[in-house]
Amino acid sequence: MKRPSGGRGRELASVAPLLDEITQDVLYDRVWERPQLSARDRSLITVTCLVALGRDQAQGHMELGLENGLTAEELGEAIAHIAFYAGWPVAISAARKLKTLVDAQAATPA
Repeated sequence: MKRPSGGRGRELASVAPLLDEITQDVLYDRVWERPQLSARDRSLITVTCLVALGRDQAQGHMELGLENGLTAEELGEAIAHIAFYAGWPVAISAARKLKTLVDAQAATPA
């Protein structure tokens, strides 16, 4: 499985090689590749969890979610939906991250 954000987390291998290895081997190569959920569904679950927790990794996973078949509209709906459960501030922050991503994609020629 390809890591989100172009594998930016791999930079930590120089200081935490075991963490990098486990992340790749267990999370991306084993968990993400299980056939019981599609990559699209896993992306939606991951994004909503990261948004709810207010984590910076949400934007990278939004980008991966778009690559896995989610639409910007679906991500926006998920963010609006979880605002009532996770809190308004994290939803607003996530919506800003999504807008940044959508604007960047719109500025990139197809």
